[in-house]
Amino acid sequence: MNAYPNDTSTVAASSMPRAHTNRSTSLHLCLAGALLAAAAAIVAPPHPAHAEEMQSAPSFVDNFSNFDRSRWFVSDGWNNGNHQNCTWSKDLVRLSDGVLSLSFEKRKLKDREFACAEVQTKQRYGYGVYEARMKTDTGSGLNAAFFTYIGPQDKKPWDEIDFEILTKDPTKVQVNSYIQGKPKNGKLVDVEGGADKGFNDYGFVWEKDRLRWYVNGKLVNEVTNPDELPTNPQKIFFSLWGSDKLTNWMGAFADPGRKVTMQVKRIAFTALGQPCQFPESLACSISNSN
Repeated sequence: MNAYPNDTSTVAASSMPRAHTNRSTSLHLCLAGALLAAAAAIVAPPHPAHAEEMQSAPSFVDNFSNFDRSRWFVSDGWNNGNHQNCTWSKDLVRLSDGVLSLSFEKRKLKDREFACAEVQTKQRYGYGVYEARMKTDTGSGLNAAFFTYIGPQDKKPWDEIDFEILTKDPTKVQVNSYIQGKPKNGKLVDVEGGADKGFNDYGFVWEKDRLRWYVNGKLVNEVTNPDELPTNPQKIFFSLWGSDKLTNWMGAFADPGRKVTMQVKRIAFTALGQPCQFPESLACSISNSN
């Protein structure tokens, strides 16, 4: 087993500068552009559904045969707010035999009595199929999560797409999203056999006009309301953390008296329109069009 140190590098979103024209040439450019567009419409085939552009890092599959430091940032030395009773620790992110482990344990770290673990991608991803194969532990007041997120610290609005296993009841997983910082589409769905009894597959398909969540290949939630769909590329996260304040949601926190661990065997992102990358992938079996 090896622990991996925090990496403080960041990836900045690129932008395309706008071209400017003066008033005397704009009309000519407009007419020329209209003629070109009309000609293109005659000779070009129609665009496939959901081919709209969104800036995104490329497709990938990570089976954790090694820890890709160019892909992953390991959170270390802080927490996400007063609701969290633990401090992120790089020492609780481990890799062994093709399994990435994130743990929670009683260990005083800075101003918290517990330590916990989180990893996030350095790059941002857009429309596509997101899939994780993972197994959780049990414990009241803990949250084992696979999700995507972007927010104010990245100089973007808060958008998020979630799978959150509240390990007080590992027979369920909560699917959810946040749009402009407001929770949407929350639903508690079954994990047949239990999230803690074996590895399960969690995936969502994010398109411009639709968002679908799947558990073990079964559709469990779908949203088509455009006001409830994320619009910003996001980073991919795994985290295991605790709270002694969010009791109505996560249950009353109880010191588990041992190290609690979630395990991840695989994470994949397949951009829309790209071929599926492994036989079990959702991208092999679902339709990305209406």
